[in-house]
Amino acid sequence: MRSTSAATALAVLFSSAALSVVAAGTASAATTTVTNAGGLVVDGALQRVFVGDAANGRILASDYNGTLVGLNVGFGSVSDLALSDDGSTLYAALPNTHQILALDPATLDVRHTYAIPTDTGPRHLAFAGGKAWFSYGDQWDGDIGSVDPAVDPASGTDPVAMAQFPTEGTSIGIWGPALLDTDPNRPGLLAVGETGISTDSMAVVDVSGATTKATAWYNGDYTLNSGIGDIDLVPGADEVLVNGTDRDAWADGKFTKAGAYPGAWAADIAPNGLVAQVAAGKVAVYRPNATTPLRTYTVGSSSDYNAGTLRWAPDSSRIFALVPGSGTFTLKALTQPTLNVPTLTVNAPSSATRAKKLTVTGRLSATVPLPAGVKLSVTRTDLDSPSGKALAAVTVKADGTYSFTDTPPAGGTVTYKVTYAGDAEHIAVSASDKVAVSRAATSLTLNNNGKLYNYGADVKFTAHLGSTYKNRTVEIWADPFGGDKPKKLIKKGTVNSHGDIAAWVDMTRDTTVTAVFTGDSRYNPKTVKSTAYARVKISTAVSKHYRTAKIGSTSYYWFHKNTDPLLTTTMTYYPGRQQRFDLQVYYQGSWYSADSEYFPVGANGKSAVTLGAPGESGIRARMRSVYVNGSSGDSVNSTTYGTWKYLYFSN
Repeated sequence: MRSTSAATALAVLFSSAALSVVAAGTASAATTTVTNAGGLVVDGALQRVFVGDAANGRILASDYNGTLVGLNVGFGSVSDLALSDDGSTLYAALPNTHQILALDPATLDVRHTYAIPTDTGPRHLAFAGGKAWFSYGDQWDGDIGSVDPAVDPASGTDPVAMAQFPTEGTSIGIWGPALLDTDPNRPGLLAVGETGISTDSMAVVDVSGATTKATAWYNGDYTLNSGIGDIDLVPGADEVLVNGTDRDAWADGKFTKAGAYPGAWAADIAPNGLVAQVAAGKVAVYRPNATTPLRTYTVGSSSDYNAGTLRWAPDSSRIFALVPGSGTFTLKALTQPTLNVPTLTVNAPSSATRAKKLTVTGRLSATVPLPAGVKLSVTRTDLDSPSGKALAAVTVKADGTYSFTDTPPAGGTVTYKVTYAGDAEHIAVSASDKVAVSRAATSLTLNNNGKLYNYGADVKFTAHLGSTYKNRTVEIWADPFGGDKPKKLIKKGTVNSHGDIAAWVDMTRDTTVTAVFTGDSRYNPKTVKSTAYARVKISTAVSKHYRTAKIGSTSYYWFHKNTDPLLTTTMTYYPGRQQRFDLQVYYQGSWYSADSEYFPVGANGKSAVTLGAPGESGIRARMRSVYVNGSSGDSVNSTTYGTWKYLYFSN
C-alpha cells in the first residue's frame, strides 16, 4: 500500500506517473474501462487505442482487442485527445489546470506541457495543418486556439495562439465551447460545431495557412439543426455529418441540407467513407449516403452514451466503441465492419418418427444482395453422431428459401445445423433447429421391492434389462434413508447374456435401490426403483437376578422381591434415537400391559433402565425393547421388536 500511495502522489505532483503495462493475451489481461469518456483516438501505426478518463484524470492505452496495455494517471481531468498526423505525438486537453499535454504515444510519457491562458478550457482537440487545435470558453464567449509544436518556447515565441476563429463572414463567431473534427482526406480543414444552446452554429474553417479562413458558416437559425452533439467532416465530399444523422453540404460559404441517415446520436466516418453511428445500444455501419445498414452491432441496452466515443481504425478494419454498463464505459473492438450479416433461419418439425423421412426448410436473406445459387452446408448431430455428420449441401433458391429431406437413423434430440460460409461481402452465419425423434421403450426390472431384512443382511439386488440397440450398460445406485448418507453408485456394467446385472447391499438401513439405463439411439432411457427395509439390531441384558429357572416351559430371571432389576438394551445407534420399553404383568393366566415408555439410546448404543422392586413375592413380569419407525426419533429403519425377557419375584 505504501508504494501505491507514493506513486499516486508523485503522479499528481508532476502530472506524470510510471507507465503500467499489462501484456496482451495473458491471464491477467484487463479491460480498458473509464468512468466518463474524455476523448478516444486510434493510432494505426502502433495499433493502439487511447482513451481519456475525464472523471479520474487518466489516459489509458489499449491494444486492438480492447486489452489495457498502458496507463498514466494523476492529470486531474482529461476532456479530449488528439493524435498528430504523423502519429508521433498524442495531445491531451486538461480543462481544470488549463493545459494541453504532448505525450509520447509509445510510452505515455509527457514531453511538453502547454499553458492555455483561459479560465474555461481547453475543451476539445483536433490536429490539422500541422497544429493542435483546441476550443475554449463558455456560453457567449467561445473560441478556438492552436498549439504549434514547431515553435520552440525558448525562442521567445509563444507556441500557443488564442482567438483563432475567423470572424469575417461568420457574424460574431461561436458562442460556446465547440466540437472539432478533422479528416486525413481533407488536410487543412477543421469542422467546428458550437454547443451549449439549441441554435448551435457550425463552420468549416481552413487552417492550412498563417491565418484561419471561414470556408462555410451556418448561423444557427434552426433550418439545419436544433443543437449539435457531434460533427464530422465527410471524406470525398464538401459535407459535414451532424449528430450522426444529418448530411449538410457546403458551397459558396453556406450550408444546405444534402440528406440524412436514419436517426442516431453520434457517428464517426472511416477514410473510405463508411459511416459508423451509435444510438440506443446499437452501432450501425452504412455505406456513403445509404439508408440501409451494412452491419449492425448490439452494444448494450443503456441510453447512457458519451458523444464522440466511437472511432474507426485508420485502415477501416474495425470500430472502437466505449460501451456503457454499470456506471462505466468499456472499450470494445467491433470487427469485420465491412461485411454484411445475413439472416439465416432453419425450421425443422418439433417431433418425428425415427427412420421416417422428414423435411427441413429455411431462408437466407441479407440487406446486401447475395450471390445467385449459394450453397449451404448441413450437419446432423444425434446420439450416433455426437460430433456431427455432414449431409449433402443444399442450394438456396432465387427467393432465398431452401429445403432438404432427411431420414434420421437415431432417436432422441436430433439437431440440424445449416451454415453459410460467407463471401466477399457477407460474413459467415449458422443457424440450427432441434427435432425430438421417437425411440422405442425397453423393459427394466429390479427385484426385492418391499422386502424386509434383518440388520446387516447382505442382499443381492438384480436388475434385468430387455431389448436395446447398442447400449447394454446398467447403473445400480443405493440411497440409504437418512440425510447423512448420500446416494451412491454401487455397480455399473454390462448386463450378462440373460440381461442381468447384480449388486450387493449391506442392509443396515431402509434403502432405495435404483437401476438406471441411460438409453441409446433407438431406445429410451429407463429408471426403476426398489425400496427394501432393514430392522435394527436389538438385544437386552438382565442383571441383579440371583438365578434363572423355568416356570412351566418358559425360562425366567429370578429376583428377590426387594431387588430392582437392571435391564440394559443394546440397539443400533442413530442420533436422537430412543427405544420403547414395553412392560407386561401376568395375572390369572393372561399378560396385561403395565407400561410403555421411550428411553434414549446413548452414542454407545446402550439404554439402561431400572425396573423397580415390587416388594412382594409371586409376581411374574416380562419386558421387551422396541424400535418404532417414526416414533423412536427417526425413520431410517423399519419397526423392530426385541425378544421378551421374563422376570419372577420371590421372597
